[in-house]
Amino acid sequence: MDINWNIRKLTAEEEQSAERLSTELEISPIAGRILAGRGIRTAAEARAYIRPSLDSLHDPFLMRDMGLAVDRLCRAIDNHERIMVYGDYDVDGTTAVALMYSFLKTQTDNLVYYIPDRYTEGYGISTKGIDTAKEKGCTLVIALDCGIKAVDKMDYANRIGVDFIICDHHTPGDITPRAVAVLNMKRADCLYPYKELSGCGVGFKLVQAYAQRKGIDPKEIYRLLPLLAMSIASDVVPLTGENRILAYYGLRALNASPSVGVQAIMQVAGIAGKTVNMNDLVFKFGPRINAAGRIKSGAEAVRLLITDDAEAALQFARDIDSYNQDRRNYDTKTTEEALEQLQKDPMNSEKFTTVVYSPQWHKGVVGIAASRLTETFYRPTIVLTAGEEDVISGSARSVSDFDIYTAIDSCRDLLTNFGGHKFAAGLSMRKSDLPEFKRRFEEYVASHITPEQLCPTLDIEAEVELSDMNWKMYKILQCLEPFGPGNERPLFLCRHLINNRNTRAVSEGKHLHLDLTDRVVAMDGIAFGQGDKASHLQNGNAVDICFYLEENSFQGRTTLQMNAQDIKIV
Repeated sequence: MDINWNIRKLTAEEEQSAERLSTELEISPIAGRILAGRGIRTAAEARAYIRPSLDSLHDPFLMRDMGLAVDRLCRAIDNHERIMVYGDYDVDGTTAVALMYSFLKTQTDNLVYYIPDRYTEGYGISTKGIDTAKEKGCTLVIALDCGIKAVDKMDYANRIGVDFIICDHHTPGDITPRAVAVLNMKRADCLYPYKELSGCGVGFKLVQAYAQRKGIDPKEIYRLLPLLAMSIASDVVPLTGENRILAYYGLRALNASPSVGVQAIMQVAGIAGKTVNMNDLVFKFGPRINAAGRIKSGAEAVRLLITDDAEAALQFARDIDSYNQDRRNYDTKTTEEALEQLQKDPMNSEKFTTVVYSPQWHKGVVGIAASRLTETFYRPTIVLTAGEEDVISGSARSVSDFDIYTAIDSCRDLLTNFGGHKFAAGLSMRKSDLPEFKRRFEEYVASHITPEQLCPTLDIEAEVELSDMNWKMYKILQCLEPFGPGNERPLFLCRHLINNRNTRAVSEGKHLHLDLTDRVVAMDGIAFGQGDKASHLQNGNAVDICFYLEENSFQGRTTLQMNAQDIKIV
């Protein structure tokens, strides 16, 4: 698949800022461009960006209904009411439950937590969950990462005397549920300045507001930030504004004083003793925590994240590690079968969407399969499997800047349920409506998506020489971490590089070990999935490479290397 390379072009104002930053901070012009491209104009702004401050977090009471939420929570704790902490079964939901539960345990012992079953209850607040709260004597439920569309469920809860505080970040529907408080910065009537918090992030703002009301030292709640960093990393929310601050300090706290649950995950993931970064949270922590809800129960992830027993934590971590292996097997099988299904469709190459269904697929991996198919065909994708009775359900994933939630919303009359946001969503429908849904979804996407959105693009910070890629530059890049959506790891472009001495295919020809030179400087690197280009380079031909700079430690020696994201033959 061809990939577009988009080299960032600065405005005249940004060019001036880049020059000024380069001079005042005594950094290279390239580093100045990187800072200016992130909206930084002055040396003071650069220092604030490099060293984000928890003092810059917004007042939680700016969020609509926050006062009502804190009033109800205070009353519940003061009156010794039993509280249920309720959350979705993915990483965002389970970390949110672990964060809220861990904090409330310092305020009350009258506390339980609940994670709905993915297969018998589905996403969000369930009737069974409300009934369980009632049976356990809970008069208040704090719902995290779900609930914004639970209009009927809230009416039911109100009838049986169970109060709800909803903490959600998904796109609201037309009607706001009649809960005691609905915390969601995306509400049209909410003036909260930052709109991109994760579900766990909204829960944290409730904790922050309660602590503020009760005069609790903020340090007591900042120890919970590692859980929030996991949520931010895995839920793919923008790493801007508050999210960047919270992730920055969450990683610092995680590495300085990891909980026993975190240590256990690190051990089974093979990264014990390593400094954890955002990539580790995405690729090592996230899949394992998610696997509990996909294969067994999200409650097992919460149990691991809140335990203080190191021996038990290690066993819990081993359990979810085994679930993750099962998940990989299901994921591989589902993706292969979906690809076979698409290969049999003579019109597949003409379509703007991918919609596939099989009653045999494991419901816990359809979202992952949708992501895999999106990577393969690069178009909006939905993977569906059998649900209850004649209902089928699944997950949707989008591309580039295309709003898949709105596309699905255009077919809402065919759906029994749906929810999500711009880049990912969940949905269900009657099986008999699938042909019409596929037709209308394809029609909507075809008429709204642009050619640019159907081609993956790499945004490149600057065209550079290999001599620019030195340790001083790398140290500056480290100051921009943590990286993620909205604060992507800077990509660079080097042109006309040739083999130095030792470029070769590795891993049975799949990957490419790079040893390249621009005839002045040589640098090593790795290019995953690009092994087929080895002979081209070995024959003395040149390539252009889009890459990011990283450390490589091998046999006690640490060097800088290119991690190639794309290679174009010259």
